[in-house]
Amino acid sequence: MQLKIYRSLWGMTGPLEEQFSRIAAAGYDGVEAPPQDIIDPAQFKALLAQHKLDFMALVYTEGKDHAAHFEQVIDNAMQYSPTKIVAHAGRDLMSYVKQVRFFVRALRIEERIGIPIAHETHRRRPFFSPMNTRAILQELPELRLNVDFSHWCCVTESMLEDHADTIQIAAEHAVHTHGRVGYENGPQVPDPRAPEWQDRLLQHEAWWDLVIAAHQARKENTFTFTPEYGPPTYMHTMPNINQPVADLWDVCVWSANRFRDQFKKATAK
Repeated sequence: MQLKIYRSLWGMTGPLEEQFSRIAAAGYDGVEAPPQDIIDPAQFKALLAQHKLDFMALVYTEGKDHAAHFEQVIDNAMQYSPTKIVAHAGRDLMSYVKQVRFFVRALRIEERIGIPIAHETHRRRPFFSPMNTRAILQELPELRLNVDFSHWCCVTESMLEDHADTIQIAAEHAVHTHGRVGYENGPQVPDPRAPEWQDRLLQHEAWWDLVIAAHQARKENTFTFTPEYGPPTYMHTMPNINQPVADLWDVCVWSANRFRDQFKKATAK
């Protein structure tokens, strides 16, 4: 099974040409970004081709009609030939019945476009909690996920000690992974390299091992991973001076390299 690591454009600054050059030089396999935010589609496509980078589209829905908006943003994303689509779609405040109806339509769209749509376990969205995720997956087992367990840590104010069964179910539905270390009181530790956060880091890596194992059981050809750490105010800052406590680029590169080692060990078993 091949590993492909994507770099999110979230938190990157400077001209797009420089961002793509830096990402390619760092050894990433692709870029993850929202097509809705792309200002110059022709330039974006040209840079993907120039640097031989894959594209992971991240779409999000807003407004009163999430189903209609979802179809629009998916069709827009397809012009960039994404390998997969990560979806922040629907809302947590929708009733359970409306959430299920929404995902029934989403499955039809996924069948039409012919590539995986990975619905993220993200706050504010229907998969915001282990409990809601488990219920929806029982109703619609064809749905696929982008797992970001950091959100569940924050929502449940725990390291998910009471949700082992649901984590396993999520791992079995996962087709993409956002690798960010969260903790009981937030979706991002100040710096995953710091010794005081090693227990949370190791816990997330144990969950990612479950996702790798599920991919192996399905005989997948590719595993995709994005070290999705965010800039301030997602990243902690120093009081009064508002300076980030760590360098975002360095944290993501470190996370990507560490996951490469983890993936190699996990798949060698």
